Amino acid sequence: MFYEPRRGHGLPHDPFKAIIAPRPIGWISTLDTQGRANLAPYSFFNAVHSRPPMLMFTSETMKHSAANAIASGEFVFNLVSRPLFEAMNISSGALPEGESEFEAAGLDPAPCRVVKAPRVAASPAALECRVTASMQLADASGASLEGWIIIGEVVGVHIDDAFLRDGRFDTLAAAPVARCGYRDYSAVTEMFEALRPTDGGSYALGQRDR
Repeated sequence: MFYEPRRGHGLPHDPFKAIIAPRPIGWISTLDTQGRANLAPYSFFNAVHSRPPMLMFTSETMKHSAANAIASGEFVFNLVSRPLFEAMNISSGALPEGESEFEAAGLDPAPCRVVKAPRVAASPAALECRVTASMQLADASGASLEGWIIIGEVVGVHIDDAFLRDGRFDTLAAAPVARCGYRDYSAVTEMFEALRPTDGGSYALGQRDR
């Protein structure tokens, strides 16, 4: 089949998010202007640069996380492991402003080192970020949309030592959860390794991950 999104797809459900899948879940923690913690998952999330490390998340409306990140200039990414799925799902609920998703999901917050927002203590890894750019999205005609993209530089990295193996972060052990289409999710349960042509036949200790 072929369709133009502006003309509709004719299917019972939109296939777009199922095609662009799996997508890492950006479990974002922030502080509002009154110092209250907010925690919410975003499925439009990914890394965008490595030197320095940078990542982004997109909010399709100006929700609490986006507003807090822009106002404070900070946010934290918390990795969602399979055991944390239910808590992450609870934190996606539309709680009234000021109510804590940490409390609703039964999660303990932990302090960060560089930014003021808390992180999820039980997460295998958390990345403290300072906002470098934010912008309202526009479509191909230039019309403004309700969505906002927030980009942050990673200024602090927390890793649970239990997930370090031979100097590498053990992604398989962490079992990150990813968002797929519809109401579907996936967890990393299998990995394979392959050398690139630029590796010259081997991947040497200390070689940059390109």
